[in-house]
Amino acid sequence: MKLVQNRYQLDGVDVIGLVEKYGSPVYVYQTSRMKLQYEKMLHAFKDIPVKINFACKALNNFNVLTFFRKLGSGLDAVSIQEVQLGLKAGFKPQDIIFTPNCVSIEEISEGVKLGVRINIDNISILEQFGNIYGSKVPVCIRINPHIMGGGHEKISTGHIDSKFGISAYQLPHVHRVIEATNIQVEGLHIHTGSDILDVEVFLRGAEIILEAAKSFPNLQYVDFGSGFKVPYKPDDYFTDIEHLGKELTKRFRKFYKEYGREITLIFEPGKFLVSESGYFFARVNVVKQTLSTVFAGIDTGLNHLIRPMFYDAYHHIVNVSNPKGKLRIYTVVGYICETDTFGWNRKLNEVHEGDYLAFLNAGAYCFTMSSNYNSRLRPPEVLIHQGKDYLIRQRETLDDILKNQVILDL
Repeated sequence: MKLVQNRYQLDGVDVIGLVEKYGSPVYVYQTSRMKLQYEKMLHAFKDIPVKINFACKALNNFNVLTFFRKLGSGLDAVSIQEVQLGLKAGFKPQDIIFTPNCVSIEEISEGVKLGVRINIDNISILEQFGNIYGSKVPVCIRINPHIMGGGHEKISTGHIDSKFGISAYQLPHVHRVIEATNIQVEGLHIHTGSDILDVEVFLRGAEIILEAAKSFPNLQYVDFGSGFKVPYKPDDYFTDIEHLGKELTKRFRKFYKEYGREITLIFEPGKFLVSESGYFFARVNVVKQTLSTVFAGIDTGLNHLIRPMFYDAYHHIVNVSNPKGKLRIYTVVGYICETDTFGWNRKLNEVHEGDYLAFLNAGAYCFTMSSNYNSRLRPPEVLIHQGKDYLIRQRETLDDILKNQVILDL
């Protein structure tokens, strides 16, 4: 978001005009940033076979999925519905990896019928899968490396108490199941969670999964998930993807010599690809001063952006209506009948009722985690592509809330 002659712009599109056109609140995404992030990853791993699968749980709009498919991306799906959405968006079944957890064998079988790649993360389902399919359907196995990858505890998935994956210490059991049911293992997978800053975490994970890979002779790929940290604050830390690429490339080249051939390295970034592409705009309803705090109350809440309340996520906030105003201290809150605080004691250019505020890093896990709490309506989504803005999801109406309810004559 650039400031040009005292007006903020996104790829040349005036921000205030955009919000006035589509109404407030509204989610806005830039394809230019998505493409930049995607190409940055490809470049970091240009010297080894690599495949990028977009984790669509981060942002599942059909148009966004289509955009990534056209870039050459595959898809990481964690539910059968995401699989179905990906297929409708034109992804080939072999380019979708289905990685659910705590689902029934029936949902796994639905994925098999659709022809996508299956990633299994517990021994019970692995046994059932082997008994049904034997060697007919190849699988990937998700390993829990017992690494605390950083970030909030609610988004860490590779530690010893996590529900995700099969413990690295249970590999002897895994091999017994494989031998007993003649399972064909085509891939190994780990994912330690989000907001990993330290490249060493990935390298420790690499040692674990590549050591395990030596006992699986027919692998086509290893899947590292994602978890790359993006900057949320000005001058914030982030994962050095170029450094990671160099270090992992060295380790994989060594592994290829030991293994006897090359296999593909897969990543499943969601936040890394779309977080910085997104902005969430909301209007200030009221500036309310209490004995200790000045609140900026806006026309949205945790129903549209739950991350700050759910796991203390930071979103930088900018007053796009008054970019040159003097800095004052505000606590930005929502209109939900809960304590939905987006940011305490934030320095903002002086806020007036009617101003528009922008939340940065709103491309990932914002719309996809939204709800109709308090019977509030979900905002529209807008895509900026090649300097033009496009409506890609309409604002909800009350009819949308009522359409699946069965009204009784009581």
